[in-house]
Amino acid sequence: MEHAPFPRDLIEVQADWQRTYAALAVPRPVHTTALRRLQILSGRLLFHPYWSGPGRMPTARGELRRQARALERLP
Repeated sequence: MEHAPFPRDLIEVQADWQRTYAALAVPRPVHTTALRRLQILSGRLLFHPYWSGPGRMPTARGELRRQARALERLP
């Protein structure tokens, strides 16, 4: 079953979430600002209006992550 196309803002929030998460994986003192940012981005992802529509399926979240990674590779 196909999911509805992702809105650009949702893909950008996911890409930003992935960048922030990766930055926290680097061994160094914990930066509370990055943790707070990750919480805010998580809320934006969870409560985005897209998920109340036709895209509510587990495979859609995986596809969103894939498209966000592809966005990162663009020049």
